[in-house]
Amino acid sequence: MIEKTIKYVLGEVKFKTLGASRTDAMVSANQAAFELFSWAPVDMESFKEEMNINLPRDIEILSVEEVDEKFNVIQGSRLKEYIYLFASGGKIHPFCAPLMTSTEYELDIDLMQQGAKLFEGEHSFACYCTKPNAETKFVRKIEFSAVESNDVYSANFFPKESYLFKVRSSGFLRYQVRWMMGALFALGGGRIDLDVISESLNSKENIPIAGMAPASGLILNSIDFGLGDV
Repeated sequence: MIEKTIKYVLGEVKFKTLGASRTDAMVSANQAAFELFSWAPVDMESFKEEMNINLPRDIEILSVEEVDEKFNVIQGSRLKEYIYLFASGGKIHPFCAPLMTSTEYELDIDLMQQGAKLFEGEHSFACYCTKPNAETKFVRKIEFSAVESNDVYSANFFPKESYLFKVRSSGFLRYQVRWMMGALFALGGGRIDLDVISESLNSKENIPIAGMAPASGLILNSIDFGLGDV
């Protein structure tokens, strides 16, 4: 849909795009980014305005920034933040489904908060990756990881209590956050303990310690390129 709208706005101008941090089906994005290569000059303000007029209502261009030829939108992000919204103890309102996951069982939130902190720092995330290849580098640095009360999103159909898992890093492996959330669900549900998570962060084997959390609930919250508001 983005490229279709760009083609309409730019007319006959030749262009190509490069997207960053693509999300899977049922994963939301509060912020996302793409790089536009144009074979003709583009007026930033009018481009932003025309794009927002013609894009679907669930997509908005927040800002446009000119970069030089050395910039790469995939490799240029300094920090990405994901959040995962969840509740526990039974079914929640169906309208929550696109944004939040709920477990049928009660969760030990205090224990999950301790588990989330174990992810911080530089570790091997071999146990938290889907279909790695021979070149995959499992060692990643997590700048921040925490389970908190949800103070980001609210609605009158949300459960009385909901929570979020917030995690920041310069880069993540495929499905890494969902595997991390799955481990926290297993921890909070009493199926694994803190030692299992600690030991998993030293593993070089691609063997999950728990199931992967559902896609709904996961939100790409922000991307920082060090380019102002982009």
